[in-house]
Amino acid sequence: MCQECGCSSPGPYKVGDKSIDPHGHGHTHTLPDGTVMTHSHDDHQGHSHEPSHAHPHQILNLNTGILSGNDRLAEQNRGAFKALNVLALNVVSSPGAGKTTLLTQTLKELKGRRRCAVIVGDLATDNDAARLRTTGAPVVQIATGTLCHLEAGMVAEAMKQLDLRALDLLIIENVGNLVCPASFDLGEAVRVVAHSVTEGEDKPLKYPPMFHSADVVIVTKTDMAVAAGFDRELALKNIRQAAPHAKIFELSAKTGDGLKAWCDHLVALTAKA
Repeated sequence: MCQECGCSSPGPYKVGDKSIDPHGHGHTHTLPDGTVMTHSHDDHQGHSHEPSHAHPHQILNLNTGILSGNDRLAEQNRGAFKALNVLALNVVSSPGAGKTTLLTQTLKELKGRRRCAVIVGDLATDNDAARLRTTGAPVVQIATGTLCHLEAGMVAEAMKQLDLRALDLLIIENVGNLVCPASFDLGEAVRVVAHSVTEGEDKPLKYPPMFHSADVVIVTKTDMAVAAGFDRELALKNIRQAAPHAKIFELSAKTGDGLKAWCDHLVALTAKA
């Protein structure tokens, strides 16, 4: 997970046309023992990362978890959504599971029924954002750089570019990844995991933290199930084992089969937001 691999320390990223350096004029390194070392960019030349009495770094011993800062920002996001009666979704999946096509068709189906906007996370391109803008919904792109997931602070920055008072539903399309996004609360009310029939039946068992965190699991690309040799009953069994509390939808964004039930669910949730 991110707290082990180190990718929880974001570098510069972009929200729309705005470049953001989360570290300002300095940054931190977290040592294996939990020690946090802070230094400015001026300290980079001629030093090692080993702490010592002669080291120019300031060493702070903190007992807070590596995700505590993110969790605080997530609670702030959640409070803003609740205050403005906006339902926020965090939509996650592996790459190629069909998130963007699903969300494009969802936005079209909800047009005139609910006021929607999208925040899109991707490493570099704005291809997904461009596709989603064809629906007429407001879309804010976050280019995460090297970071394999969205964080609450990124979402907070993107929220500044939206009129939340004019929304019923905010959809956050996370970076395609079934590992690291499981650890990061964005302040969403509902976490949605999309699982394509082309991925096989065992993804829920291979990535249990992500599926266990899901409020909704959507089985996508059902029109390809026969061609993919998809074992529906086994897949549903595995989803229920990993996420017994999650509501399950099966649909094809291409044919529209099952899409109405999913969108009706969102309409009902926004009525309670």
